Amino acid sequence: MRTEVLVTGGAGFLGSHLCERLLSDGYEVVCLDNFGSGQRSNINGLLDHSNFTLIDRDIRVPGSLPSVDQIYHLASRASPKDFTDFPVDIALANTQGTRRLLDHARACDARMVFASTSEVYGDPEVHPQPETYTGNVNIRGVRGCYDESKRFGETLTVAYQRKYDVDVRTIRIFNTYGPRMRSDDGRVVPTFVTQALQGKDLTIYGDGEQTRSFCYVDDLVDGLMSLMNTDNLKHDVYNIGKENERTIKELANEVLDLTNTRSEITYEPLPEDDPGRRKPDITRARTELGWEPEIPLREGLKKTIEYYESKSV
Repeated sequence: MRTEVLVTGGAGFLGSHLCERLLSDGYEVVCLDNFGSGQRSNINGLLDHSNFTLIDRDIRVPGSLPSVDQIYHLASRASPKDFTDFPVDIALANTQGTRRLLDHARACDARMVFASTSEVYGDPEVHPQPETYTGNVNIRGVRGCYDESKRFGETLTVAYQRKYDVDVRTIRIFNTYGPRMRSDDGRVVPTFVTQALQGKDLTIYGDGEQTRSFCYVDDLVDGLMSLMNTDNLKHDVYNIGKENERTIKELANEVLDLTNTRSEITYEPLPEDDPGRRKPDITRARTELGWEPEIPLREGLKKTIEYYESKSV
């Protein structure tokens, strides 16, 4: 008997990779996406699959959903550029949209994974960040529409779990990269790779000493599915990311080396509320889910660069 799965945001960067993996593993997949930031080209290869169904709709809009066994809620713009252009859309996707899915999970007794983010930690005062850390977020800043709506989304999942015994788990996703990220996404890996391939100087904001930990998308999908399919969890929230903390300057030099470009590095002022350090504590995921990322940064960057080269960015 096949497991039926709903993936919201299934045409996005992460969602399309997840849909692809689920289909290859024999699941029946329903992808819901309004193509606000997701791209139809990401799922073109899936549309003719007998176990794939596409629903073109915004998760905030009322409408019937099929009865499923599992729900992955990935629907939300996550690009820093979108924080200023689509703040209401982002805030409601992570709150109103999350409530609709929790109601649906309750109605059909489905297990649900809510995709939260390392952004709930804000500019952290604890390093590395464990799941017990409650964060340092500017709720009125330009990033607040994303950071705080994810935090409230988590609050909703806990409320539904306590009140209605909904089986819902939260994944806090740290910086993830790989093929299918929009070249104009605004996040650092696609920005650096696109600039390098076009022979433009790589733009670093601030002094480049701020750190991130970069996880390749295939490892991230493994983590998502491990969280969904592990029974009798001890906790309801897990960090998923790679512990390879790198400075932004180090990342820029790695991209320059791999692309053999004549590009150089330029510096611009640091944006508001940009975190200084970011590194996950993945002890829970490692010990309770049996998950740990495997793909080295250099290998993942090579695959990402090859993707953008194939698109002639």
